[in-house]
Formats: sequence, structure tokens, C-alpha cells
Amino acid sequence: MDKLGINLGYFLFQVFNFTVMAILLYAWAYKPIVRMLENRKEKIAQGNEDARIAAEARANAEKDAAKIVAEAQAKAAQTIREATERAEVAAKDVRAAAEAEAAKARDGALAEIGEERNRMLGDLRGQVAALAIAATQKLVGETLDEKRQHALINEFFSGVKSGKVVVLEGADVAGASAEVTSALPLNKDEQEAVKANVLSKMGKQATVSFRVEPAILGGLVVRVGDKVLDGSVAAHLEGLRKSLK
Repeated sequence: MDKLGINLGYFLFQVFNFTVMAILLYAWAYKPIVRMLENRKEKIAQGNEDARIAAEARANAEKDAAKIVAEAQAKAAQTIREATERAEVAAKDVRAAAEAEAAKARDGALAEIGEERNRMLGDLRGQVAALAIAATQKLVGETLDEKRQHALINEFFSGVKSGKVVVLEGADVAGASAEVTSALPLNKDEQEAVKANVLSKMGKQATVSFRVEPAILGGLVVRVGDKVLDGSVAAHLEGLRKSLK
């Protein structure tokens, strides 16, 4: 070693120092650095994993939120549709009730008007009878049998002669209901006579209704289904007018 110019003692001392230095560097520098790098690597890996989990959670949350919003919108639309349907039904019920009430009021008013009209026509019937009797007495120049004149006038207006409806004599009628039209309102006895005569032709199960139409002038018009038996004075006058042409 001396021949090489190396001092063995100094060389060994340097090797010892280097070894101690290496051990110290390994113990106090390298291992902490390696440990720090490992910890950093683990933290980065953990951060990446946490970021991945957070991204998945956010994606799932967005998906769940979209599903909740869609369900809420569908439920809101269903609620609106049901509310609209209920409102339409309620509106129809209100309209129907209003129309029914209006129809009821209209029918009631028409019934009152009809009753008043018939009452006035009934009063007019007595006045016409009195005028007819007075006119006959004036033309003849003497007093006639007033009772007989009243009977003739009643036959003229009611179409009932000797307790029978003239227009039904010899007629063949059949049906469930009949409508009898007179020029002036029939009194109770005349209605009973007409009803009995009609039912004798149609059967006791049939129904008979009465209406007033001054345009027929006198006599009766009996309608049974599509069949019309016209014994009115207006019809006789029209037939006479046609025969004179």
C-alpha cells in the first residue's frame, strides 16, 4: 500500500467515515425521503380513488335527481290533468244544473201563461155565447129558448153532441194516448164526456190530454199517434172554400 502511495490507516479511516456517513444518510435521509414518497404516492392514489368515488356519486346523484325531476313532472302533469278533468265535470254539472233550473223556470212561466190564457179564453167563451144569443134574438126579433141556444153554442165549441164526440163517430182509432184540441177551454163536464168517449174507442188504459188552440174556431181535433181526426170549424170552412172554387 505504501508503494502505491496510500496510507492504509488513513484509507481505513476514510472507509470508516464513508460507511458511517452512508449509514447516517440511509437512516436519516434516504428512508424518510422514501417513506415520504410512499406516503405521497398513497395519498395521490387515495385522492384519485376518492375523486373517482366522488365522480360516481355525483353521476348517480345527477341520475337520481333527473329521475326525481321526471317523476315530479309526471306527477304534476297527472295532478293538473285530474284537476282539469274535475273542473270540466264540475263545470258541466253547473251548466246542467243551470240549464235545468232555467228550463224549470221557463216551463213554470209557460205553464202560468198557458193557465192565464186558458182562463181568459174561458171567460171569452161566456161572452161569445151571450153575444151570439143577443145577435140571434135581434135578427129573429123575438126571444128564443135560451137554454137551447146555450146547448148549441156549447156543442159548437166543444164538439160534443148528446154526450159524444162528433169527430169520433164511426172512426176506428187505436193507440196508447190521445190529444184533444179545442178552440176554447172545455169545462169539467165536457172534458169528462170527451175523455169517456175517447176511452170507449181506445180502451181504458189509454191516456187523454187536452190543449187549446183558438185558430180552429170551434169543434175538436183528436190526434192519436200519427192519425188526426179533424172535426174543427176551421177544417169545415176550408173544405167549403175548396168546394166553391
